[in-house]
Formats: sequence, structure tokens, C-alpha cells
Amino acid sequence: AAEALHGDLGMITPQDVIIAISYSGAAAELLTILSATKRLGCPFIAITGHHQSELAQNADIHLDVHVQHEACPLNLAPTSSTTATLVLGDALAVACLEAKGFTKEDFARSHPGGALGRQLLTYVGDIMRQGDALPIVEAGTLIPEALAEMSAKGMGMTIVINPKHQPIGIFTDGDLRRLIMRCGDIRYRPVEEGMTPHPKTIPASELAIKAANHMDQLRLNQLLVVDTNGLLLGALHMHDLLAAKVI
Repeated sequence: AAEALHGDLGMITPQDVIIAISYSGAAAELLTILSATKRLGCPFIAITGHHQSELAQNADIHLDVHVQHEACPLNLAPTSSTTATLVLGDALAVACLEAKGFTKEDFARSHPGGALGRQLLTYVGDIMRQGDALPIVEAGTLIPEALAEMSAKGMGMTIVINPKHQPIGIFTDGDLRRLIMRCGDIRYRPVEEGMTPHPKTIPASELAIKAANHMDQLRLNQLLVVDTNGLLLGALHMHDLLAAKVI
């Protein structure tokens, strides 16, 4: 208020709404601003604890935050009254949010660096592994070659594709153990004999946080990323979500 009296009032336009907070309703600076903003035609909302105060009586709208007693044992320091004012301020903010149709996406755009911003602005396609980083073998590949690809790419699995570049399965460490227990010598067996068919997939346009929730529900460490024709685009590992700080 003090700065407003020394030039900052010039920032106020008739399209602005003034919200003045004074528990006593008698703050001299606010009363001076009240008359100046009235001349501009700005709506003036006063938040006070005394509805008979000068500020309350001259405001267009008065919001009462009167409390019977301050939490301060001397009933002097503003304690209960400041809490009531904060609650009312939050209520006004939420009411404005609903009136404007403010969404989670709007919030994320204003807070891109925070955890919520990352969750609402990071898509699977932004963080998926693709190109040479993908562990891929074709159907018919022998197990030793599939293991070499798995070890080289560090995703704990390799993707098995058909000639159309569509994933038909994944071969994981767990699949390897089960195949050895079942067959013994696996050196000359094709990867299809041990792979998990019909792997779980997700589109690149999906939010990364939804992919994380999906992986958690299904107890998966990886998801394959495909386009609308089922062609392989990439793969997502739980470590990718952690590195991107989505989770």
C-alpha cells in the first residue's frame, strides 16, 4: 500500500479488481488507495474483521473475517485472524480457478519445473528409448544372439519383431531362466521358444506418468511404444521414468 502511494497506482487500470486486507479496516494507506481507485472505477473488495469499519463501509464488497479471540494468550498478536484471512484467500483463489475453467494442464504450464509440471507435460515419446538404443532381434534369431543384444542395450530384455517391424514378444532375464530350466541346452533354440508373446504396449502420445501407473499396476519394468499400426517406435524402462523425475 505504501508503494502504491508513491507511483505504483499507475499500474492499476479500470479493468483491475482491488482486494484490500486490513483486519481493523482502518489502515490509513488503504483508505487513501480506496478513494484513488474509486476515481478509476475499479471494483474494491475489502477483507476486514470489522464490518462497521471505514474500509468495509466504503468498499463495493466486504468479506468479514472477524474472530472472537486471537490464539495469542494476550489476545493481541494476529493469530486466529491471520489464519481466517488465509483460508478466505484460498477460497477466493479456488473460486476464481473454477470460474475460469483452470485445468491441471494450465497449472503445469505455469509450473514446468515442478514435479506436477513434469508429470503433466512429459510424454512417453519424450523419454522413450529409440533407434540404436533399442534391443531388437528378428523372429528366428538364436538365443545366444538375443542374449548379446540384451546385454549390449541394458534394458533387461530384447524385443522380438516380425518382418513388418511389429513387436511379437519380448525376451527377458526371467524368460531365459525359465527356458534353461525347461530345455537345458538353449544354444540352438530360436528366441520365440522362450519369449513372452503379446507384449504390453503404449502410444508415444501418452503421458509418461500414466505409463508409470500402468507399469506399476502390471508389475512391469518395460513397456513397448508403438504407433497406430502396431509398428515399433521405442521402449520405455522404469529407469527412464526415474531419470526424467516423472516418479
